[in-house]
Amino acid sequence: MKKLLLVITLVTVAITNTFAQCTPDITNPAPNYADSTFGAWPDTVTNFGAAAVGVAYTQDLQFKVPLDAGDVDPLLAGSAIQSFTVDAVNGLPIDGSVGYACNIASCTFAGGTVGCAQLSGTFSTPGVYPITIDVTGVILVQVLPPPVPPIPVDAPYQFVGYKIVVGTAGIVEAIINPITVHPNPANDHITIEGLNEQMKITSLVITNMEGKVIKNIDVTSATMDVNLNGFDNGVYFVVVNHAGGTETMKFIKE
Repeated sequence: MKKLLLVITLVTVAITNTFAQCTPDITNPAPNYADSTFGAWPDTVTNFGAAAVGVAYTQDLQFKVPLDAGDVDPLLAGSAIQSFTVDAVNGLPIDGSVGYACNIASCTFAGGTVGCAQLSGTFSTPGVYPITIDVTGVILVQVLPPPVPPIPVDAPYQFVGYKIVVGTAGIVEAIINPITVHPNPANDHITIEGLNEQMKITSLVITNMEGKVIKNIDVTSATMDVNLNGFDNGVYFVVVNHAGGTETMKFIKE
């Protein structure tokens, strides 16, 4: 539910802007969320793709709105969800440079429907943008027995857990393809991967527990094999300095 509503929300922000619209995914084989009564892709685990300052950014979102309120709260099982409306999407740049457009102009979605949204724009400031979504669902609650019709009840909720990481091209590359060190523990060598040239690496060293530099490494490729001959058994650190900052990975020499 959280995954789904998130997307519904996201689509709402840029109704007043001229952002591109998306097309709901009804292809066969079914999209990622089609095996459940509700869902969205990406979810908060996969999250949104990283963005780079000054580079055009787009992110498509596919979602399915639940039909039964029991999918949200078991106590409401049997009560139909009439609609979901996004009230606010907090955390986007305040200058309006990034926004959302959904496939329905009103961005109010009926229960049991499939929809989508597209986030697009250009970030001007690096950082981590937490996305908080305020949504109001309308649930039809049967207060009195039929033939008295059910009463529509507003159910506001706030969804958290989404974020967009914005940085320089090097920082983004490090997020998408993080630097790794393996095997760990190691015997005679280690392999360092993810040393992309866009990161603008200024130095790569191995230090001991006291911070003493044991080995300087000249980075000549994205993957480097490092011989550990002469290293005593113990704990060491691979320290990579690049345009986005410093990354440190620990490994053990046995």
